[in-house]
Amino acid sequence: MKTDILAIGIHPDDVELSASGTLLRQAGLGYSFGILDLSLGELGSRGSPELRTREALQAAGILGATFREQLDLEDGFFAYSEENLRKIIRVLRQCRPAIVLCNAPDDRHPDHGRAAKLAVDACFFSGLARIETRDRNGAAQPPWRPQSVFHYIQDKQLTPDFIVDITPFFARKMQAILAFSSQFYDENDPGGDGPQTPISGKDFLDFMEAKARVFGRPAQVQYAEGFICARTPAVSDLFHLG
Repeated sequence: MKTDILAIGIHPDDVELSASGTLLRQAGLGYSFGILDLSLGELGSRGSPELRTREALQAAGILGATFREQLDLEDGFFAYSEENLRKIIRVLRQCRPAIVLCNAPDDRHPDHGRAAKLAVDACFFSGLARIETRDRNGAAQPPWRPQSVFHYIQDKQLTPDFIVDITPFFARKMQAILAFSSQFYDENDPGGDGPQTPISGKDFLDFMEAKARVFGRPAQVQYAEGFICARTPAVSDLFHLG
């Protein structure tokens, strides 16, 4: 399960919506990534946890993820607790990522900010040797702390600390999003199965493209994704900054 990047989302599809273009770009540079869904999205108005899991695995295949793991935090009502921190810590210590991408620190959906805090703190506690965890085989896991944690920007238009040019990967990003056919607009089935929601209409897909264009505009690229740093990063070469 060793991977360079771990992308964490409280709901299946969070990662696809907000960070999948970046994951595709990094994969194109030779880096590996995995995806961790903290819940099964069981409170979603459309579909079911079982269907969303199948969709999530399909999306992971489209993106080329090394793995996709799903935890059992309670959608909507998960607690900030030692138990839930330990669940995330076990995955961090198992796959030992250098970079973690996680939910927005503030967003329309209250789960996103709460999950962001949980993920950031789990990354810190994962580096403490006195917190003991064991893998699936019962073996003790050594401590591990990611080098960097970045929040991807979701529904609310937050100001990014940096953006990633995803122009060559935008079409594939949208393909991965549309793997969640229970959640998003399908031109072959415009009515969908279930009630209409803020994300189920074609206007939401139009919004996704518009948002990517807005993020890309200041850097003069067609499409981009925006990120917020959990801590101020250091650079060794100014020319690495675009």
